[in-house]
Amino acid sequence: MPSTARENLANQASTPAGGKTTEPGLQRAARPDHLPKAVQDKPFAWLLLITGVIGWLASGALVLEKLEVLKDPNHITLCDVNPWVSCGAVMQTPQSSVFGFPNMFIGIVAFAVIITTAMGLLAGAKYSRGYWLGLQAGVTLGFAFVVWLWSQALYVINILCPFCMVVWAVMIPMFVWVTIRNISHGVIKAPPALAKVLGDSGWIVVALLYVAVIATIFFAFIHVFAGTSGY
Repeated sequence: MPSTARENLANQASTPAGGKTTEPGLQRAARPDHLPKAVQDKPFAWLLLITGVIGWLASGALVLEKLEVLKDPNHITLCDVNPWVSCGAVMQTPQSSVFGFPNMFIGIVAFAVIITTAMGLLAGAKYSRGYWLGLQAGVTLGFAFVVWLWSQALYVINILCPFCMVVWAVMIPMFVWVTIRNISHGVIKAPPALAKVLGDSGWIVVALLYVAVIATIFFAFIHVFAGTSGY
């Protein structure tokens, strides 16, 4: 058989019925139907949307309360419960304005980006690898900032801000699943075995982080729970 005929037959064999050739080197694990459900576009978009909206609302509530505190230093915020649970008391600390302006304004902008990304995915948008890397960087920095604020609240300020804790709560699954999504889709290079393990255990990781946060809060405020705080 002539070489040209053999090449034509080979090309036909590698071409799907729809007439579109597959990308060279495309791994099965990178195809949407072989990805964990949580990192497929639609479910992942809903995860981003839900966490983004909750985080945005909590940040918005903090902004409104901060404006009231600026107008009236004696204003009692919605979450001023006792000496250990008080948004107003936390707002008076330097940690609440790390960059020279209230931290909650960062949340308003950052969570708006998350919501916009989610809405785009639900509408069928496809983002470039550069966009996903940028989102990964933003979510990672946000998570690191939240971890620092959490440590300051527990071990330096010794006061909890409920609305801030809502932001902590949504940042955990957001960071975990954005990272797993990017690994599963090849945005972040990792061995296929690692991608599969992370994809299968993502919610376990989220649950363990929640348990760790609850445990640290309990032990940091054990004197309050034990009734030995003097109040």
